[in-house]
Amino acid sequence: MKLTKQFITLTLLALLTLVTSCHDLLDEPTEGKVFTEQTDYTDAGNMILPLVGAYAEFYTRGWEDFPVISVRGDDVNAGGLGDQQDFWEEDKYNYNKDFWMFNSVWQNLYKDIFYCHSAMEQVDLYVKAGASTSLGEQYKAEAMTLRAYMLLQLSRVWGDILIPASSDPSMLLITDLSTKDEVMQHISDQMDLAIPNLPAMHPNKRTDIKGGVTKFTALAIKALANLELKNYQAVADATSQIISSGEFSLEPDFYNLFKIKGKLNNENLFELQYSDLGLGSGTNFSYLYAFFGPQNWTPKVTGAGSGWGFYEPSMKYIKFMLDRGETTRLQTSVLFTNRGIAEIKKDPAYATLPDWISNRTQSGDLISDYARALFASGKHYLPSDQLTPGRTDYGTNKNFTIIRYAEILLMHAEALTQGATSSTMSALDAVNAVRARANMAGLSSVNNNQVMDEKFAELAMEWGIRYYDMVRLERYNELSYDGRTFTAEKTFLPYPQIQVDLLPVLKK
Repeated sequence: MKLTKQFITLTLLALLTLVTSCHDLLDEPTEGKVFTEQTDYTDAGNMILPLVGAYAEFYTRGWEDFPVISVRGDDVNAGGLGDQQDFWEEDKYNYNKDFWMFNSVWQNLYKDIFYCHSAMEQVDLYVKAGASTSLGEQYKAEAMTLRAYMLLQLSRVWGDILIPASSDPSMLLITDLSTKDEVMQHISDQMDLAIPNLPAMHPNKRTDIKGGVTKFTALAIKALANLELKNYQAVADATSQIISSGEFSLEPDFYNLFKIKGKLNNENLFELQYSDLGLGSGTNFSYLYAFFGPQNWTPKVTGAGSGWGFYEPSMKYIKFMLDRGETTRLQTSVLFTNRGIAEIKKDPAYATLPDWISNRTQSGDLISDYARALFASGKHYLPSDQLTPGRTDYGTNKNFTIIRYAEILLMHAEALTQGATSSTMSALDAVNAVRARANMAGLSSVNNNQVMDEKFAELAMEWGIRYYDMVRLERYNELSYDGRTFTAEKTFLPYPQIQVDLLPVLKK
């Protein structure tokens, strides 16, 4: 059977309805059983289906995954005390090993890693039965790339982790812990295996799985892993290949990059894809953006839903941006309330603010005061007038960006200012390209501190990038702000107690 692009898209969307957020890895049936029952492996046209299933699992991220991964940093605060006090405490570097969100994120990521292993194993069975070897290698490389990103996040959050070697979760009972450095090297090596078998194109040019991973996604993940290892030449080499490909460009409209226009944008190397199918009711595949939204607003489109108020740009970040004279990135990244504006003005140094700072967004939505926070994240905001008519859930139909070309350029610049070399692009040109898009004047020279400032300005509120940068560079003083005290011992979350009770190696 020949599978059409439309069939693949609908199959992927249908599979999104079949997965859940929370699983006990050792109590659930083995993920490897998903495709094995009554599967005709001689039907080579179906070989893509295990991969489609892996994408579906990857896209259905639990809403708790991103907050746990990203809330620790001086760019963002957890919304004030509410029904998730331990999340608020995580932001203060006080960790409760029994917190349900920690355990859920661990399970969510490992569950999907096992699903990727299952997909690779099923593809091998199709190839063994006569399907295309080269296509099989591509599909396995795609699953390997998804798996690598989840391992990256697990190790960033917990440090030493278990690296699964198959789709059987019970193997975790006899698997040794790998150090963070070993995990990052494993990811880098896995991407070296995957890269030759992946399409060398922008994800939005793929016609089989639109927006699926490509060679450049894998190169980006390799760069991220080597950044953690401080192997800056490997970072420069990987980012150089992405830059020289000519496949990616910065979206001129920074504001709408994080809106509907951002879906499969030329700037994006990797994103979680969602859709309401263009319909005002019925099936809707969406991320739960309510977590980020303001609790109280007057939307331009009457009836558009508000959010929970749990994710707040920090006052430190806002003042940092004001000091730099930022407009484009600050106006995009922060939704202001009147109460928040008043709080800024309490500092005599900021008693007079630019006229454009307002609780009304560029799109005409009014952000009203609410108790949980002073500000909300503009990068996770979809204007009410960009909702499909009939849809009211906050942010629905918006994709969730994972890796942008701007991050690639700034990683490239960081690597060069740390001693790496490249003939593709200078650190100065990379930084100035990002600054130009933000309507910031170009620099005449650039050092590592300036690169890190640029990353702070450009990538705030995105996947904890700022936190992991500061930890890696041991700039702990930056993370000790607004009453918080950070020390190296606070770098990693504790293993969830439920997992410690299940997995003997974690007890050590």
